Amino acid sequence: MDIPVTGFVVHSGGEDDPNHAHRLYITSWDGRPVHVHPFSGTTSYDVGHRHHYAGMTEPAPSGVQHVHGYYAVTSFDAGHSHIIRGTTGPAIPLSGGGHYHYFEGRTTVNGSTPHTHSYGGNTGNEV
Repeated sequence: MDIPVTGFVVHSGGEDDPNHAHRLYITSWDGRPVHVHPFSGTTSYDVGHRHHYAGMTEPAPSGVQHVHGYYAVTSFDAGHSHIIRGTTGPAIPLSGGGHYHYFEGRTTVNGSTPHTHSYGGNTGNEV
C-alpha cells in the first residue's frame, strides 16, 4: 500500500562539517496536513532531585483520531540526565478548537544510585 507523503528536508552545517544533519519535515500524510504538540514538565522527586523536560511530539495527521510519539532528554541534574519516550493518549478536544493529549511514563534508569522518575501531563494545543 502506498501512502502519499509531502514535506521538505533542511540541511544544516557545511559539506565538510562531520556533524552536519538533514531534518525531514513532513507536511502532509495521505493527503491530510500533519501537526505536532509542545510538551514540558517536571519529573517526580526521587533520590534527592527531580528533572525538567521539554520537546515537541512527532507529527500526526490532522482531522482524524490519532496519537503522537514523543521523546526528550531531561535536564542534567545530580550529575546525570534521563530519557523519556512513549506514545500519547488519543486527542482530547478543547472547547475553543484544537485538541491536546495526555502522556505519562517512567524515565530510563540512570544516576550514581541507579533510579527512574515518573512523569506525566498534557501536551499543549496543536501547532
